[in-house]
This record gives sequence, C-alpha cells and structure tokens, in this order.
Amino acid sequence: MTWTSTFGRACGVLLQKIVDGLALTRISPNVLTFIGLVINIGAAIFFGYANSQNHVRMFFFAGLVILGAGIFDMVDGRVARQTDQVTVFGAFFDSVIDRYSDVAIFFGLLVYYARGNRFFYVVLVAFVMVTSLMVSYTRARAEALIGTCKVGFMERPERIVLVILGALFARWGAMAPVLWVLAVLSTITVIHRITYTYQKTL
Repeated sequence: MTWTSTFGRACGVLLQKIVDGLALTRISPNVLTFIGLVINIGAAIFFGYANSQNHVRMFFFAGLVILGAGIFDMVDGRVARQTDQVTVFGAFFDSVIDRYSDVAIFFGLLVYYARGNRFFYVVLVAFVMVTSLMVSYTRARAEALIGTCKVGFMERPERIVLVILGALFARWGAMAPVLWVLAVLSTITVIHRITYTYQKTL
C-alpha cells in the first residue's frame, strides 16, 4: 500500500465521519449547498479587498476559505443519499448554486485587478468567468439533446483546484498563469463539447 492510497483512504474516512455527523442533524442538503455559496462569497471578499501590499496574505486566506467551501460541496450529495433526501430539485439547486459560487470567486478576482488598475487581467478574469459558465452550459444543453456529454477536461473540480493553487501560491505569482490555463483549457473544453454534440446530432 502506497502513502498516497493511505492518505486517500484516511481522507475518505474523515469525510464519511463528517457526513455521518451532518446526517444525524437531519439538516437539508440544500442548506449545506447554500452554506458553501456563502463561504465562497467570503473568499471573494478576501480577493476583492486584496491590494499590492497585502495580496499574498489575502489570497492565501481566500484559498483556505475555498478549501472549506469545497467540503460542503463534497458532502451535500452524500448527506442527501445517506438521509434519503435525494430530489430532482436538489440536483438542480446544487448546479445553480455552483454557478453562483464560480461567479462569486471570479468576481472577487475581477475586483482585485480592477482596484489595481490592471485592465488586461480584468478582461482575462471576465473571459475566464464566461468560459467557466459556458463549460457547464454546453454540457447541460448537450445532455438535453443527446443524453450525455462528459467530454472535455476543465470541469468545476479542476477549476477550483487551480484557483486554490493560484491563491495559496500567490507569493510566487501563481494566479496569473492559473488564469491563462483556465482561459485556454476552458475554451478548448467548450469547443470540444460543441463539436461532440454536432457529431452526435448529425
């Protein structure tokens, strides 16, 4: 057994204990989903209040907050299944709130770059925000037509992980290359889904 598999198993056990505890409270999974959004808004505030003097510290805090929000993102569905609260609306609500969470995070970055008069990065963040939404939208529209469309790489977990890395390693200027990677790979994913759907509907 490798150390990575041991670590993964330990994380799985810890996550299940969190799910078990939340299941005992009979809390609505939709409430957990909404709490995740509120926490992500907190991360956006950290991004937005950052400036040239404190951005390393504020970005680091934002990265930690997004990590915390990710816990709620991971447990809401598990709690729903464990407490037999799985509903069609719950899946819809989770998807909608995820989009708001994405926009909140990128909006915080947009405010940061706008306050620093870095127009190019304002445009870049806005582009990343749009392409991130389009990754989800193209899948949703495609699956309404052809049943399934899971092609492409840049799904929400990958985007969140990249943003977290950019925030935690802001001291070394990691956010700028992260934004470029997001812009390019999200665009490729959207194009891939469009072409895949076109081929399936011929």
